[in-house]
Amino acid sequence: MSEAIQTIILRRDSHIDSLLERLKEDRVRSVIEPMLVGEDYFGRTTDDYQYVIDLGLIKSIKGKIQPANPVYGEVIVRTLSHDAQEKFERKKSDSTLPRYLKDGKIDMLCLMKDFQQFWRENSAIWVEKFQYKEAAPHLILMAFMQRIINGGGYILREMGAGTGRTDLCIVYGENKYPVELKIRRGDKCIAKGIEQTIDYMDTFGCKEGWLAVFDQRKRTAWDKKIYTKKEIVDGKTVTIVGL
Repeated sequence: MSEAIQTIILRRDSHIDSLLERLKEDRVRSVIEPMLVGEDYFGRTTDDYQYVIDLGLIKSIKGKIQPANPVYGEVIVRTLSHDAQEKFERKKSDSTLPRYLKDGKIDMLCLMKDFQQFWRENSAIWVEKFQYKEAAPHLILMAFMQRIINGGGYILREMGAGTGRTDLCIVYGENKYPVELKIRRGDKCIAKGIEQTIDYMDTFGCKEGWLAVFDQRKRTAWDKKIYTKKEIVDGKTVTIVGL
C-alpha cells in the first residue's frame, strides 16, 4: 500500500487534489487537526464537522473520528508534511537510512537523538510556518522519519480524535519499531503514555517501543525538555524521548 500511496501523491489525481485543497480551509483544519494529534473534538454538532464528513475525509466509528480510509489518512499526513520533508532533504542531506542502520536494524536511539537536536535548534521557526500549528510537532517528526524511511521501509499510522496520542510504526525488513507521539498535557502524561505505548507494542508483538513527548511549555528550559530515559514494565522496554 505504501507504494500505491506514493504513486497517488506524485500523480496528484484531480479527485485527490481537490480534496487536499480543502485542507487549507480553516473549517476543515478545525476538525482534521484534533484527529492528527489525538485530541478530543467537541464540535460534532457543528456545520464544520458535517462539512468534513460530507467531503469524505473522515468518519466516526464508536465515537472515534478517524480518516475515512487508510489511503486518505496517509495522503493527508504526507501532504501536510510534504514541505517539511523537502526541507529536510536540503537541510539534512546526510540524514538518510544508512546513517541509522546498525547490524541490519534501525538505531532508533540515534535517530531520535538527531531529531531532538534538530527540534531544539529549529522548532520555533518551523512550527510558525505551519497552518496546522497544533499538529506541527507531530507532522515535523513524521516528515523527518519519512525522509529517512523512504530509503527502504515504510510507516504505518493510526490517528483518531480523543485517543490522546498518534500511533506510528516504522517497518524495516522484518523489524517493527512502534512509536507513540504525545503532547504533554499535565503531570500524568508520561505514565499514561507508557501504558498506551505498551498497548501499541502488543499490537505488533514487540518488546521495545518509543514514546515521544512534546513539551510546549514556553517557560520550561530546553535542558529539562530534552532527555531520554528507559522504563521497563513486565519485560517490555519503553524509551521516553523528551522534546
